[in-house]
Amino acid sequence: MLLTVPTMDLNGIREVRVARTRNDLALAPGEAVLAGGTWLYSEQQPGLTGLVDLTGLGWTALEADADGLTVAATCTLAELTAYEPPAEWRIQPLLAQCCQALLASFKVQSTATVGGNICTALPAGAMTSLFSALDADAIIWTADGGERRMPVAEFVTGVRTTALRPGEVLRALHVPAHSLEARSAFRKIALSPLGRSGAVVVGRVDPDGTAVFTVTAATPRPYQLRFEELPSAAALARGIRSIGDWYDDPHGAPDWREAMSVLLAEEIRQELA
Repeated sequence: MLLTVPTMDLNGIREVRVARTRNDLALAPGEAVLAGGTWLYSEQQPGLTGLVDLTGLGWTALEADADGLTVAATCTLAELTAYEPPAEWRIQPLLAQCCQALLASFKVQSTATVGGNICTALPAGAMTSLFSALDADAIIWTADGGERRMPVAEFVTGVRTTALRPGEVLRALHVPAHSLEARSAFRKIALSPLGRSGAVVVGRVDPDGTAVFTVTAATPRPYQLRFEELPSAAALARGIRSIGDWYDDPHGAPDWREAMSVLLAEEIRQELA
């Protein structure tokens, strides 16, 4: 299906296709996939001549089963925030905290998608923070009609770079049940009240006692520290400082991001204790 639509400042767009089947995701030169479009429309996209709208595929936003929670790449942040999980899952507060970390208007929250936020691969990507902290797997549709999975913490490889190969599409995120049942705590800091996140730290303690601390926004990609049990303050601080890969941009200097990550991680450790 071909549509002729106004495209705000994307003056090079000649057509928009609405995908109805997986075969429609074969991209021609100059095409890109479209979900919420909040990033695509936020800046110039040189060489982009066509869009393929994923929302026509009708993916169910959130599906829960005994193995965990599957979140479609086209699920909006508003849908995720409003989700009411089963009583035995403790994850709802963390969903809301990470969605709010995006500091977006309700219009953006209702349009921006989980998959789009992760695939944009900004250090401060709120959905990257959430799904890497929950040990979620990225479910990827491959160009040959197959599927592969990898941890979200490895899917984002750097600033605006991911592990997606040519012709691949992020289909969904799968969160394992043990992460959904974990106790969690969230901390974020920015240089201004409405500024982009300078450091985000999420900690969780699984039902078996395993403690996982995930650092994002302060680093070019997600970093995780795992402990058999909640660590001492000294052990956690050593682990955070050992990351050694701190992002540098107007939203925070590397030494400040490192110091804040240590501080936030210790606050989380005390809360989870």
